[in-house]
Amino acid sequence: MEGKKVVIQGLGNVGYYTAKFFQEAGEKAKNIKNTTDALEIKCDILIPAALENQININNASNIKAKIIGEAANGPVTPEAEEILLKKGVMIIPDLFLNAGGVTVSYFEWLKNLSHVRFGRMGKRYDELVATTLVDSIEKSVGKFLDPKSKRIILHGADEEDLVNSGLEETMIHAYNEIRETWKKNKKIHDLRTAAFVVAINKIADSYIALGIFP
Repeated sequence: MEGKKVVIQGLGNVGYYTAKFFQEAGEKAKNIKNTTDALEIKCDILIPAALENQININNASNIKAKIIGEAANGPVTPEAEEILLKKGVMIIPDLFLNAGGVTVSYFEWLKNLSHVRFGRMGKRYDELVATTLVDSIEKSVGKFLDPKSKRIILHGADEEDLVNSGLEETMIHAYNEIRETWKKNKKIHDLRTAAFVVAINKIADSYIALGIFP
């Protein structure tokens, strides 16, 4: 993210944490009182995280972002999307970008089914393996890790670590599926359409597996 300018509209749950993580990555923050004006600032990434229809036919031609990440539900109208796509703007659709909450809810459902928290079965074993490995390396080289680094290595993954790891893997895999569908089909011109195609195909595959379709 070094050298990139990011504009975020809206500081609810999604917008707040998006801003927080970007700032922690080294971004300098500046507050803009008129959130409508914020949409038209020249930037690398624009994240509308407030209300729907914020980018519409009236202001689409004024949008100067290279990438729009739809953090709100439906922040870009269909008419505005046509204008933006013709300008070469990449739009990451809300149905993908907002899937994180649903994904983690699914993890929670799996956890409730098993009545066992994530990481409980393997945590102690992983810590034992890490401890043995670090001790062996320290003895071999005759030097010792500093306490902070050693603590991080030996800590082992807790439940939050595993959920974050699973979420990251799920989102990366989903994006790669969408992008591959987009790039392989010349009739698909944007990520939103590709995401719909991927989703519909998955539903069809499930129906066929269940024997609903012949």
